Amino acid sequence: MTDRNLPKPHVGLFVTCLADLMRPSVGFAALRLLARAGAEVVVPDSQTCCGQPAYNSGDTKNARALAKAVIEAFADFQHVVVPSGSCAGQIVHHYPKLFADDDAWRAKAEDMAARTFELTTYLAEHLDLNDTGAVFDGSVTYHDSCAGLRELGVKKQPRHLLATVDGLTLNELEETEACCGFGGLFSIKYPDVSGAIVDKKADRVVAAKSDLLLGGDLGCLMNMAGKLKRRGSNVRVFHIAELLANMTDGPAIGEDRDA
Repeated sequence: MTDRNLPKPHVGLFVTCLADLMRPSVGFAALRLLARAGAEVVVPDSQTCCGQPAYNSGDTKNARALAKAVIEAFADFQHVVVPSGSCAGQIVHHYPKLFADDDAWRAKAEDMAARTFELTTYLAEHLDLNDTGAVFDGSVTYHDSCAGLRELGVKKQPRHLLATVDGLTLNELEETEACCGFGGLFSIKYPDVSGAIVDKKADRVVAAKSDLLLGGDLGCLMNMAGKLKRRGSNVRVFHIAELLANMTDGPAIGEDRDA
């Protein structure tokens, strides 16, 4: 927890497209957690997509335009926090590559990359959050998303935070580091392969015999939630931020909000 005698970190929250359009509660949960840990948080109105879909499809022109918009939107923040390993990885690792031939913009991209953190990493390692105030009387299992794990080293941080939740039991998922099959455009370009991968992941989730499936990337969670729902599974799916912010009373990912 941040020392109250020190200035509060000035944090810009990058909400992400999927959270904004499909699961706004992830953004609100991130806000709660950052504020609880002592950060001063702002959500810039001018933020937009990080450009990852364009970048992954080879549309460099639009990827660069979107990256410039994001860099400008977050230029004045001490830190940038993202509730997604995938989007954070895009900013940290791929923004500088986008501007390899432009010295001025590469410097700006490198500066933003150095200030950008995935949410659980920032909470656990930079704000030293050891008391989330969360309570959950049940069991959960956790999926390690590819981008967060392999690009940013997100592994122990979410587990550190889950260990602070009163009543929670963590049942580790077998082959937790295996891909869920989403992979952004991969699931669109290769639907049969993607479907086979998420089928195996769903088998592991069911075998973990847990009440909830958690993760740190909404795309992966939506993909797995859809497969589990089609199977008739009772496992409910939430972003880890939602559980840590005591926001699991409402509809889970993939559930009807009017139900």
